[in-house]
Amino acid sequence: MPRIARGAIPSPNIWNAPQVYELENRAVDPQGAADAAMRELRPWAGATVLDIGCGTGFHLPVLAAEAAHVIGVEPHGDLAGLARRRCADLAHVTVHAATAQDLPLPDASVDVAMARWAYFFGPGCEPGLRELSRVVRRGGAAFVIDLDATRGSFGRWFSRTVPSYSAREVETFWDRQGWLRRPLDLTMTFERRADLEAVLRIEFAPDVAEQAIAETSGLEIFYPNVLRWRYF
Repeated sequence: MPRIARGAIPSPNIWNAPQVYELENRAVDPQGAADAAMRELRPWAGATVLDIGCGTGFHLPVLAAEAAHVIGVEPHGDLAGLARRRCADLAHVTVHAATAQDLPLPDASVDVAMARWAYFFGPGCEPGLRELSRVVRRGGAAFVIDLDATRGSFGRWFSRTVPSYSAREVETFWDRQGWLRRPLDLTMTFERRADLEAVLRIEFAPDVAEQAIAETSGLEIFYPNVLRWRYF
């Protein structure tokens, strides 16, 4: 049985299919638009950077190329182990098996915190936001990148797969928390059609996935996202 940190929210894709999710990570945002948008708002060169829900650590080496210290937090112990192995040669990268609502970090110890597609952010994630307020030092920033379920075919497929998700409630939640937002028009670009189809099958309910595959020609998918941020 995998080691899972207490209070973790199961991920429906990477927890069950990490090898396919690796293909998804490779495909998402080949232009680097998400990182560029975050850097514009709060650069992390020479900073301490926290990646919450880091999974197998796909983004950690990229962050480590500029940051002084990179910390990955992942509640799934086996995935955290893969992240450690990925970064074994990077002495300034540390990975913890822990949750967003119980970060194993000192107060005011982080300059930039980020979470990408870690779960469906909105009502219920207040404990994690309180932890951000504790660990991010003055002058720092926190970022959340998540799917925009109101736009594009991807948003429509997601809404069919998770009908309980309310984009309006999520927007209201973030407005009340005082976070800012910016739309991100990302893409997924695959090398092989089989990889694209495999990713759609871990992202959506079986019937929705088959419809998505039928509707998608070629090797690219429009992936509408939202970047949210707050300064501390």
